[in-house]
Amino acid sequence: DPGADASLCGMAATGASGTNAVRYGTMRPNVLNLRVVLPDGRLLHTAGPGRQPRKRAAGYDLTSLFVGSEGTLGFLTQATLRLHPLPEATAATVASFPNVGAAVACTVQVLQAAVPVARIEFLDEVMADACGRFSGMGLPAAATLLLELHGSRHSLAEQQQQTEEIVRQNGGSGLAWAEGLEEREQLWSMRHNAWYAALALRPGCQGYSTDVCVPISRLPDVVVETKQDLQASSITGPMVGHVGDGNFHCLLIFNSQDPQEAQRIHAFTQRLGRRALAAGGTCTGEHGVGLGKRALLQEELGQEGLDTLRSIKAALDPHNLMNPGKVL
Repeated sequence: DPGADASLCGMAATGASGTNAVRYGTMRPNVLNLRVVLPDGRLLHTAGPGRQPRKRAAGYDLTSLFVGSEGTLGFLTQATLRLHPLPEATAATVASFPNVGAAVACTVQVLQAAVPVARIEFLDEVMADACGRFSGMGLPAAATLLLELHGSRHSLAEQQQQTEEIVRQNGGSGLAWAEGLEEREQLWSMRHNAWYAALALRPGCQGYSTDVCVPISRLPDVVVETKQDLQASSITGPMVGHVGDGNFHCLLIFNSQDPQEAQRIHAFTQRLGRRALAAGGTCTGEHGVGLGKRALLQEELGQEGLDTLRSIKAALDPHNLMNPGKVL
């Protein structure tokens, strides 16, 4: 369930995910084989031509090497994907919380209680208000969780009861379950338009999206600290995220013609990345390293890790043809 305008091989190239990742995984475990055009023009099938086993232990894991390679090792031209059955029953809901800490603490408790939730999406109060106005749904301007449960009709009722109890324990309110397809599609359409809703906060300004991913146990602290950082820096940066797997995004809206504001955005993104690293996480959960996080990648992997990546890059792309300057 990717975001707006995502492509299949683009999702694989960045190791991205979507709102269903907490239940069904990111792109990496769901890609069984890739067809790749290497820099010298050869055609590579990363698991062998026509092969699609659910698991394999034959040699190096070339599929995982290319998932998340950000176009630096070859062109991804075809992907063979794992399929998951559609659930018998589905229910989605929206819950509002007194603050971002309570919303994220609720997420952690839902996961710790082993509720087999399919989606848990977080919106801070700025993002919830923007999405509500952009979509016409009129969400309260409060920290918000969007939750969806999948299962049999019998198991779904039990999951709903568990979820409602945990939401109430964390001060959440506004629970009303939507089981019809049209209602659920309206809810998730609102979430998928978060980028455009954020841009609408400051018409004529530019958007810059950045993300980090941290262990679930550290997520409440990191989200609260990031919220405080945004406010102290006077940055328009609504927060949204796939918090079910510890991943969240800041959609930073700024005037690119204002050098001082652009510098504040850059400084914030570096602090955010280092905050995630200090919490035992990663500087990017799905957006990738690109140009802006190369220094953070070195801090994350260390010199030995970076040297290993460079050796792989040199072996496959000795003339540095593929996305030169990116990642490394």
